[in-house]
Amino acid sequence: MSGIKTTMGEGGRVVIPAEFRKSMGIKPGDEIIVSLEDGEVRISTLAQVIKRAQELVRMYVPDDVSLVDELIEERRREAARE
Repeated sequence: MSGIKTTMGEGGRVVIPAEFRKSMGIKPGDEIIVSLEDGEVRISTLAQVIKRAQELVRMYVPDDVSLVDELIEERRREAARE
C-alpha cells in the first residue's frame, strides 16, 4: 500500500485511513502498538507484534523443542527439590 497524506490534529492525533484499518483488521477500541524505527512511526496490531516475537524465538529454538514442556519439567524438578 502506498502512503496517504493526512494531517496531525490536536494532541498529536492522527487518523489511520480506513483502508489501512481494514487491511490490518483494526476496529475501534482495539489496542495497537506504536513504535519508532529508523525515524519512522510504525503501527502494528498486538497480534502482529506477538507473531514477530514468536518468529524471532523460533530462530533460536529448534522445531522439535517445546519451551512449554521444558518449563513444566523445570518447575516439576524445582517442586521435587522442595
